[in-house]
Amino acid sequence: MRNLKPAEVVTELDKYIVGQHQAKRAVAVALRNRWRRQQVPPDLRNEIAPKNIILIGPTGVGKTEIARRLAILTESPFYKVEASKFTEVGYVGRDVESMVRDLLEITVTIDKAREQEAVRDKARQLAEERMLDLLLPKTGPPPVVRPTGDPGEYPIEPASAMGTESPSTREKLRALLRQGKLDGRYVDVETPDRNMPMVEIFSNVGMEELGINFKDMLGGLFPKGVKRRRLKVPEALEVLAQEEAQGLVDVDKIVKHAIERVEQSGIIFIDEIDKIVAKGASHGPDVSREGVQRDLLPVVEGCTVTTKYGPVKTDHILFIASGAFHTVKPSDLIPELQGRFPIRVELTALGRDEFVRILTEPKNALLTQYVALLQTEGLEIVFAAEAVTEVARLAEEVNARTENIGARRLHTLMERLLEKILFEAPDTAEKRVVVDPAYVEVHLKGIISNEDLSRYIL
Repeated sequence: MRNLKPAEVVTELDKYIVGQHQAKRAVAVALRNRWRRQQVPPDLRNEIAPKNIILIGPTGVGKTEIARRLAILTESPFYKVEASKFTEVGYVGRDVESMVRDLLEITVTIDKAREQEAVRDKARQLAEERMLDLLLPKTGPPPVVRPTGDPGEYPIEPASAMGTESPSTREKLRALLRQGKLDGRYVDVETPDRNMPMVEIFSNVGMEELGINFKDMLGGLFPKGVKRRRLKVPEALEVLAQEEAQGLVDVDKIVKHAIERVEQSGIIFIDEIDKIVAKGASHGPDVSREGVQRDLLPVVEGCTVTTKYGPVKTDHILFIASGAFHTVKPSDLIPELQGRFPIRVELTALGRDEFVRILTEPKNALLTQYVALLQTEGLEIVFAAEAVTEVARLAEEVNARTENIGARRLHTLMERLLEKILFEAPDTAEKRVVVDPAYVEVHLKGIISNEDLSRYIL
């Protein structure tokens, strides 16, 4: 885990997320506490539990983005799941432990790709040698056919040992290969066929619950196939390099390291946690919601989850939950689950000033994205400051009159505002377009003034 001070975490988050300083401070402190825990004596280290967080606020204010950017910033294993998935009836639903399995699966995949990238140069060298073997057949005198005493039987016996190509020939071919002069040739490449028969089991319980890895079990029932493919030299070289890279990495070491990373620095973001709170008397499908909370409780408290890679302890995984809590309150959660989320942060709704900053300040600001997109067509687009302010005002107005979806309203307004430019950009003769308040009024005023139309379009 990167050693970042809380102030440094907040500074980095400020580059992408406008406002919400209280939420940024809360996650920064939680992150620093994980680093502090690693520094304490081992006998006390296991006793320090993470302080899980609930982010409370309307949609589109940055709850998910804060958690996602935090994981990217610290290079921590991260997984986002909607709590409502656990309330679905039938085999479509998921068991709550599946989020830990998915987190580990993602971490193993990322670590494996990182290790393969680290040995890529070595794999490329080995692939090059295999390619030269394919391009340069063995040379030697032809075999001699000699009859034996039995009529009709003609075994083949070599007259002498087969020769090998000369080193100079191989090096000349290597030079041609590196110069790209053999890129037009085709070669036959044999790779292991990893396709397995399709086995579908309709169950909302993870396959790991059975304690059996079906892929390994069924793998012994079928012969090891070899897939033969005719590819051009560059494509074949890439296939061979990938195969060699897979053989160079130690999968067991990767899995062990991934489990340790998940246990010590994993982050699980549970979105829409307010959707598993039943409103008033429970009946019908609502009966399952409190059950989901009780299923979630041991995972958040700390338990051991069985996965196909081995057991994973959830004691020190950081859980960040979020919800709008429009119709229910955090206190409507079952008391045991409330106690496992001691830190509660309320995110503020966004207004006109925040929308102006969102459009212009972040590194991935919306206006910056549109400028870059239209530059690919050779078109320069300029946004006047007054036009940006007007778009922010209209976003605030529409949010107040219809549904408050926060900063996501800006995406809708900007797409509607620039629809004509985006459509005609490939064929327009203009090389510079200025978006001013008059342009905004022409393209958005009619929609905003008609309430029924704005509800439908925006």
